[in-house]
Amino acid sequence: MSLSSHVEELKKKHLSLSQRVEEIQRAPGSSDGEIAELKKQKLRIKEEIARLSTV
Repeated sequence: MSLSSHVEELKKKHLSLSQRVEEIQRAPGSSDGEIAELKKQKLRIKEEIARLSTV
């Protein structure tokens, strides 16, 4: 897998997590813990994208 395709896959995962967070936040009785975990995953992916984009 090339670097650019890896970055694109990470961007897709980041977008998917963003959409999931929005869905959960709109749902009644949503779990703050689940939202926090998803946001942490998003941040890790965002940091990885930034790191790879500077290479």
